[in-house]
This record gives sequence, C-alpha cells and structure tokens, in this order.
Amino acid sequence: PLPAQGSLLYLDALHTAFPQALAPRGTALLSWAPGRPRAPAGWPLPTLYCTPAEAGALPSRAAALRVQLLFALQARALRVLEAGLAAELHDTLAALRAGWPELAQDLALGRLSPQPGLPEDARGRLQALLAPDAARAAELRAECARGFEGIVQRLWPQLEVVVVGTAHGAEQLYCDALRQADCKGLPFYCPFYWAAGALLGVNLWPEEPAPRFLLCPDWAFYEFLPCPAEEEPQTVLLGELWEGREYGLVLTAWPGEYRCRAGEVLRVTGFHKQCPVVEPVHRESQALSVRGESIPEERFYRSLCRAVGMWPGARLVDYICVESALLGASSGASAPHYEVFVELRGLRDLSEGQRYKLDQCLQEDFPIYKSFRFKGSIGPLRLHLVGVGAFARLREALGSPLPMPRVLREEGLLQLVQSTVIS
Repeated sequence: PLPAQGSLLYLDALHTAFPQALAPRGTALLSWAPGRPRAPAGWPLPTLYCTPAEAGALPSRAAALRVQLLFALQARALRVLEAGLAAELHDTLAALRAGWPELAQDLALGRLSPQPGLPEDARGRLQALLAPDAARAAELRAECARGFEGIVQRLWPQLEVVVVGTAHGAEQLYCDALRQADCKGLPFYCPFYWAAGALLGVNLWPEEPAPRFLLCPDWAFYEFLPCPAEEEPQTVLLGELWEGREYGLVLTAWPGEYRCRAGEVLRVTGFHKQCPVVEPVHRESQALSVRGESIPEERFYRSLCRAVGMWPGARLVDYICVESALLGASSGASAPHYEVFVELRGLRDLSEGQRYKLDQCLQEDFPIYKSFRFKGSIGPLRLHLVGVGAFARLREALGSPLPMPRVLREEGLLQLVQSTVIS
C-alpha cells in the first residue's frame, strides 16, 4: 500500500510542475492488475481518471490494455498518460500500431468488440460506458495513416506528461524507445521508488529527465553498504551518507519488519532538507557471467545500444541475453558464449559484419571480456533476430505485470524465445 504522505507529495509535485495535470477525467491509466482494480495515486480518485477501474482487472493483460486504450482514445482532452510500467505503455502503443482500424471502428460505433480474455459480462458493463464518436474515430484514422512518430502528442494535443511506475533498470529500454518515437517531445515522470515490495522514496522533480528520489525516513529503516564492498563491510545509516558515493541498500520495512539486502545499488546525488536524494544505479543480481566476468545488465544494454547505432535504420524494440549453457545443444559446440535475441524496427536482417559489432562493442567496453575472448575461453557472441511483437507475446505468456528481465534464466521462456527466431 502507498502511504498517504507519498500520494500527497506526488500529486503536489505533479500539480506544481503541470498545473492542468489534475483536471477531472484528464488522466488515462494503462496498467494491468488482474483480479483487483488498482487504486491510482494510492487511493481511488474516480474524478481524475477517464479509464474505468474494472478495465485494468481483466484476466488477460492484452485485453486489459486494449480496453484501457479505447477509453483513453475516447478522451481527446487528456492531460496525463499514466502507466503502471513503461512496458505496459510500450505494448499498448504496439497494439495501436497493429489494430488502429478496429479501434477506430469501435470508437465510431461506441462498442467494445469481443476478444480473448474479455468476459462477456465485463464487456457489457464496459460497453455501456462508451458512446459513438465518429469525429474522434476519423481523427484517429487520419493521424495513424500519417505514421506513428510522435503519435501520442498528435492524438492527445493537450497532453502534458507521461507518468510511469518505473523508469530505470529493465524498464529503461521501454522509456528510451517511447521517448525516441511514439512519445517524442513529452516529459516522462517516475514518481516513486520501490524496492523489496516497499515504497522508499518520492520524486519531487517531475520536469527533470533523469528520475531521482527523496528517501523518506519514516517509511522504512534504511542501512547502506558502501560500494565497492569492503573486506569487513559495516552498514551506515541515513545521516552518514556522502554525496556522490554509491551504496548497496539494506532494508527493514513493513509488512513484517524483515531485514534484507534489497539487491539495489544507489548513488547519492544530494540532499533535500537533510534527507538524502538518490538515483538507482543497478541491481546486483542482474549480471552476465560465463567465466566469472560479471557484466552488469545496464552496462550490457549501453553496449547493445551503441552497436544498434551502427546498424543504419535500426531501432531497438526489445532484447534478452542468456549464457549459452542455458540453451543446451542448440547453442552449438563452441566455447561458452552469450546468446542475444533482439527485436528491431526498421531493419529486417543483419550481415555477419553487423552482427559482430555487438561483440566488438563488448570487447571495447569490458577489458575482462576482451581478455577471455582473446584466450578463447569465451566464444563469439551469437545474435538472433526475432519476429515483430515476439516480446509482447512473451510478456503476455508470463501471466504477470512484471517486465521480462533483460538477463533471462527461465528455461520455459527460453524455449518460447527460440521459437520466434527469424534469422
């Protein structure tokens, strides 16, 4: 549950930066919470949202996001587009690309078409909230026919900000993709910092591009381990932090008052009224390692983005990376290596030379990887292209609102990934 203080700080910061953001029915919510309607902003605010709570609680993730999108499209005067996860907004806009003619027809007729994962009784209740709008349907057709660069601001010209539940770690990929294309020109605001299931901080600076969070002392008991790790590590408390340094988070929080290493590394960027302001750096558990080289996920992502920049016309949609041992015989008989699966937009195939660019970038960015490659103890990286929409279908198969980790180790999902390879 979200503390009332956190909700009030968030709403105040949002209103201060974007004065029209709290307009009645001016916010559309895109978020899947199966079986339980989500209370946005910490408690039910029915006058703020144009999307009915029931739409987000449907049994199918794809159906929930499509229904919420239809209600959002009905409201031309949106001020805020809110998503529980950036991946949910990403997949919703992918559904718009693929199905805008059907969405326009539903808008024009004021209906909700039958679809998998949408029970008939729920469809009847939700359809009763729609009204025919031929003019809005015509506008949707015209804007989508022009292409999808900046489509969000074209469909909702009064939109001020995109609010996402998480903008770092695994979600950074989706935020970057949205900023570059569909949501071009719009600021992104990530209001809260969660770890180990507990709310720890709030972002008071909505207009800043990189999220940073004020740690609130009474929301949890915080301890910190200085990074890099010492031989005999000793935790320090909130009042003992130094600006510019990185720390591993040790947390004692409700419910249950458990004490654990949260697996998060934070950098202290400053102080606000004596309370530390932090930015998440990376998760300690998300790293690639076939020979003990330990390449953090977020640094691998930066190398991948650099390689994609060398492929003319390519835009990265999604990816995962695994150690070859997890693929068994299908990975070949070569030395242990990385297997990378990518979904691209704007490029249908890659030459061998282009594929090698990623291995080259890794060697340049990580001397230990280059050393292992030179010795032959790590084999050449193998890069595979997957079909359009493959990762969105995998997130649906997860049956969870959580995004698929970029460094993947679940065997069943690996088999699904391999079935989508096109080259």
